Amino acid sequence: MIQIEPVKAFTDNYIWLARTNEGVLVVDPGDSKPVIDFLTKNNLHLDGILITHHHFDHTGGIEELLKKYSISEVIGPPNCHKDINIEVTEGDSVNIIGLNFKVIEVPGHTLDHIAFYLEIDAESHLFCGDTIFSSGCGRVFEGTFKQMHDSISKLSKLPDSTKIYCAHEYTLSNLAFAKLAEPNNKKILEREIEVKNLQARDIPSIPTTFAKEKEFNPFLRCAEKDMIDSLINKFNLTNTDPVNIFSELRRWKDSL
Repeated sequence: MIQIEPVKAFTDNYIWLARTNEGVLVVDPGDSKPVIDFLTKNNLHLDGILITHHHFDHTGGIEELLKKYSISEVIGPPNCHKDINIEVTEGDSVNIIGLNFKVIEVPGHTLDHIAFYLEIDAESHLFCGDTIFSSGCGRVFEGTFKQMHDSISKLSKLPDSTKIYCAHEYTLSNLAFAKLAEPNNKKILEREIEVKNLQARDIPSIPTTFAKEKEFNPFLRCAEKDMIDSLINKFNLTNTDPVNIFSELRRWKDSL
């Protein structure tokens, strides 16, 4: 049995907290204070930390958490943070608080980026940091557009029912771009209404699923005829390879 909850940080970050009857872990604690506040309020002890990549808004709280709690396992990619004591790469499995996570390398946003995939109780869960967002994807800071496309394509082969726990609440702004990219896609408008209703009640739009995202996330629709036609009309493209479609989409969003 697993319980997964968001801990809000900064203006739009989610630090994901997972608990079982064997303990508690957090994913990408960029800020220690909201984590400590949550744990204190719920009388919980922190047993482990998972890190997807080196950006400060994902790692900034590690040091203070280690000072306050006796944490034996800080798990993340090599050369990512000085306090990581279990380094993992593609295909590794890690066992923590009774959970077995598979490690998937997803370079693009950063070169060291990894995701943690979990199957438990007939459900699958993906902690993907800044690789996939609901209705969008992360900026390509260190890798290439092809790397990011390939990483997202790799993740999209996971079961459609997989719950996606990304690290930011960017959904409405991402949907605004999705409407520009694919104006005839009614699923985008349906998702926008859903998210506005959730936010009106202070409910996160995350987790999402691959089944949902494949209907309205432009970066998962690069091989779809409607998306290709939209990019042809916008940019007079002649190269309609999915990697080029992805690259043009990401450049377009970066320019806004």
